Amino acid sequence: MSNEPHPNGDSHAAGEPPPAKRSGFEGVKENSRHLRGSLAEELAAGVDHFNDANKNLLKFHGSYQQEDRDARKNRRKEGVGKYHMFMVRCKIPGGLLTSAQYLAVDELAGAHANGTLRITTRQGIQLHGVLMRDLKSTIAGINDCLLSTLGACGDVNRNVMACPAPHEHDGIHAELQETAAILAAHMAPRTSAYHEIWLNGKAVGNPKPVADLEPIYGKVYLPRKFKMGLALPDDNCIDIYAQDLGLLAIIEHGKIVGYNVLVGGGMGMTNGNPNTFPHLAQPICYVPAKAVVGAAEAVIKLFRDHGNRGDRKRARIKYLVHDWGVEKFRAVLTDYIGGDLHPPHPVTVSDFHTHLGWHPQGKGKWYYGISVENGRVKDEGTLRLRTALRLIIQRFQPSIRLTPLQDVLLCDLDIGAKTDIENILAEHGVLRPDQLSNVQKYSMACPAIPTCHLAISESERALPSIIDQLEVELRRLGLQDERMTVRMTGCPNGCARPYQSDIGLVGRSGDKYLVYVGGNPLGNRLSFVLRDLVPIKEILHTLRPVLEDYKENRAPGEGFGDFCSRLGQEHVQGLLTPADAGLQHEPAVPLSHRAPPYAI
Repeated sequence: MSNEPHPNGDSHAAGEPPPAKRSGFEGVKENSRHLRGSLAEELAAGVDHFNDANKNLLKFHGSYQQEDRDARKNRRKEGVGKYHMFMVRCKIPGGLLTSAQYLAVDELAGAHANGTLRITTRQGIQLHGVLMRDLKSTIAGINDCLLSTLGACGDVNRNVMACPAPHEHDGIHAELQETAAILAAHMAPRTSAYHEIWLNGKAVGNPKPVADLEPIYGKVYLPRKFKMGLALPDDNCIDIYAQDLGLLAIIEHGKIVGYNVLVGGGMGMTNGNPNTFPHLAQPICYVPAKAVVGAAEAVIKLFRDHGNRGDRKRARIKYLVHDWGVEKFRAVLTDYIGGDLHPPHPVTVSDFHTHLGWHPQGKGKWYYGISVENGRVKDEGTLRLRTALRLIIQRFQPSIRLTPLQDVLLCDLDIGAKTDIENILAEHGVLRPDQLSNVQKYSMACPAIPTCHLAISESERALPSIIDQLEVELRRLGLQDERMTVRMTGCPNGCARPYQSDIGLVGRSGDKYLVYVGGNPLGNRLSFVLRDLVPIKEILHTLRPVLEDYKENRAPGEGFGDFCSRLGQEHVQGLLTPADAGLQHEPAVPLSHRAPPYAI
């Protein structure tokens, strides 16, 4: 099959119906002159925000235009417009960066952002609260330290995830991380617009000229965003089943010989739209390690040509896999790869690691994983995590790894530094991982309000109090040592991957949430709705009878989500009190009704 994309971004052969009408943003991309739009002109005009077309093009450059929603009500009363600000996202393949890069981004957070760094669920760093007048300086500063924001957002391949653990005794982790970097570079947009607009035409760290040809993406790029990650069978810390393209390493005799290619993961959905749903990536084929870049490119090109460009709510590759079925998807992918596909190996994931605490990494060095609640690195009250990390990194110069659980690994340390590092953290109110509850260590939240315009409920600011309540309840029941994942998002887009967790909390309306149960730490099963429209103050009350039943009736070694899944949705909902059931005014369709219950 030709590598040239169809001019409309859709495949269309003779005798087939014409492509569906494209969404308006497809025209914006096509006419953007490879992502330029009039971004440079609006930057030079001194305004405080971009127009709608440029606002969407800006995402490809690694930034979202936002507003301070906390200030919205008062500004309306005062008769003034929105307080516009920007989120800037660093694309960091595998979450690997140097101490100098971390310190540079930390300095930018103080100079141009809101004084915090936010580690993302995809191993990047976000700066929040950047004003438009500082946007160019911020992006240029990130590039000065040889990081980039290009392609961190937008309808392209996003940050490539990989297990960040710096284990050097086997070479497997290093190869996985190197492959992530190769894939990220290969799938990056080629347009020179980024360098022209943000870096005055200078190609920082890349002396070769960048042409305005997009051999992978074409003029209209992808139908929607695309997420890729590499995992190990014994450590699915990246949630491979949530990826558009997941690459599961196949290891033989201590070496990576190839990858199982999984396609079609994605957590996003829209409340009230049954045609949208979370979906787990499905095993498609096996490819040798030397062919993995070509296979990844083939999957992206298939998505480019066949993805839905008329309805952005149904434009993710998961809907192709769901609607076509695995066999048709395989058949079409065969044309793009240019040969027969090998069946996937009979390998699945078996564990999930946080990488917290002290661990030997090989060659006489150690790494230390620090838990960062909801990924927010800040100084607030007696907890001065940002200052503590800056002092440690300045003094010991470790390499840094960011984890998919939004935590920080300090790497390449001498064991003699252990006492000093722990003392610095303690002096700044930072608890050791062994001083934290399991339910906190395994929790995640998206930023939501006040920065994300999609949020309909609180998330990052709300989850800590819910975790506090759960800690008390789990101790009461003697369940404090259980490994339990709790993930919260302010809207159904599911950035923190709540539909795979033991307990998922998804913003529904104001202070009300959908409560899901039945997932697990491995991420290989979708959860189901326990109750809809739960006021935030009643979340623990809703979960309590299920937790009590779990305490009394679980099988040996059975996790909470596994227990709920075994009993089934009807039984688990039946554990709720009549008062609980009466509060469910708008029953949600169970996820199992939206997508087939694939066995992974």
